[in-house]
Amino acid sequence: MDIPLEKQYVSKEKYDKICSEYENLKFQLDQLQRVLYGKRTERFIPTIDGQIDLFTETTLEESEAAQTKTISYTKIISSKKKKKPIRMVLPSHLPRITEIIEPKDKEPGAKKIGEQITEILEYNPANVFVRQIIRPKYTKANGQGILIAEMPSLPLPKANAGSGMLAHICVSKFIDHLPFYRQIQILKRQNLIIGASTMGDWFNGTCKLILPLFEALQSQVVNNTDYLQADESPIKVQDNHKKDALHQGYMWLFRNPKNKLVLFNYDQRRSRKLPEQVLMNFTGMLQTDGYKVYQVLKTNGEITLLGCMAHARRYFEKALSNDNNKASHVLKQMQLLYLMEQKAKDRLVDINTIKRYRQLYAVPILNDLKIWLDQNSFKVLPKSAIGTAIAYTLNIYQNLRRYVLEGYYEIDNNNIENAVRPLTLGRKNYLFAGSHNAAQNIAMMYSFFASCKTNDINPYKWLENVLSRIQDHKVNKLAQLLPNNWMDLKNSTCT
Repeated sequence: MDIPLEKQYVSKEKYDKICSEYENLKFQLDQLQRVLYGKRTERFIPTIDGQIDLFTETTLEESEAAQTKTISYTKIISSKKKKKPIRMVLPSHLPRITEIIEPKDKEPGAKKIGEQITEILEYNPANVFVRQIIRPKYTKANGQGILIAEMPSLPLPKANAGSGMLAHICVSKFIDHLPFYRQIQILKRQNLIIGASTMGDWFNGTCKLILPLFEALQSQVVNNTDYLQADESPIKVQDNHKKDALHQGYMWLFRNPKNKLVLFNYDQRRSRKLPEQVLMNFTGMLQTDGYKVYQVLKTNGEITLLGCMAHARRYFEKALSNDNNKASHVLKQMQLLYLMEQKAKDRLVDINTIKRYRQLYAVPILNDLKIWLDQNSFKVLPKSAIGTAIAYTLNIYQNLRRYVLEGYYEIDNNNIENAVRPLTLGRKNYLFAGSHNAAQNIAMMYSFFASCKTNDINPYKWLENVLSRIQDHKVNKLAQLLPNNWMDLKNSTCT
């Protein structure tokens, strides 16, 4: 049976729709296979001109037409012996426990002419001990009254846990990712039995104690700066109003690159409510991804958005399988921008020099990239991977290029994304927060420990010292205890 001519062809609109759906499904399948079997890295290695790609399909005709060439070479075998591996030098600051072994056949009167020292790294499991405070009582000389020393301040006066134990519990959970029940099992091996409710009470008491310090941290992050970075990340929370289901909450992150402080804040929703509260009086540059909430914030100050190059780059990296030529072109241009940033970082140049470098070298690349994006936006299917990447980049292009205006602006949001990693690892261990209040306590701890990391401070030493100080510290000087100021305070106290 003959098919009528008008039914042999589809309309151009329908054909474009089918192609768009096909490309979209192909991209989704590619991303699913990447999640299941592929590499996680986003590193881009450009293809060298003339180099054969092992994974590129070639036709039979192309294969037969390929020229063959025989290459011979001479391998020189060195007569030199391989160098023996050099042992790691053990740090000099570690304590040494000396063990002297005398020879068994040592004769009386033997004269020592030297010694051979061998150092081996050993480990003793951390030992739990009891701090016993004894305060002698005395009667006064006149027999009227009793003398006794004042009790030193304790972090939790009604609990029998000291600052070292409380700091160890918090660091173990939020940095080493050990839930409380695992810590309880570890302590059992040292014949110390602690109930889950007791450990929970200790943690809650610690959070209440350092809550004023958290409020001081929030003030130090947002105030007295004109440049912040922001991001958000989901967290599962147990909610009494949702039977047999977990609530999807969000951790909002804010980082101050100038004083290297990081703020986590929990909210039940991903709306603009919390960022508006935190940024109500902030005026300056806010660096974010393309999330639309940041574009409609209503605050007292004037906020200008700064884009994240890493987010735009990620779209093109995912589009390599869709259109390798176009995606590779953009990735090469972005690679040049990052290379300039890395060279400036390696040379330790000041922010004024960085700004001058960006104006000289980065601005021309950004201008050429904008022209290319405009020209190719009509040559790709809108819903394809490469079409989505081009549309996303064009939509935030003005935000992306603003980092060249100042030398202290960063090209991307990677530093604040690095602060999210402990939260990501923690979620895999404790799975969810027990309540909305517990989620806010988690945010508080991640704020302090992320700030310790960015300021290169040992988190255990910081928290142990702060817990032993905070009861006697003046409220109006709590900012001295924050990680960016703590080392100066500790040194001044020691001297």
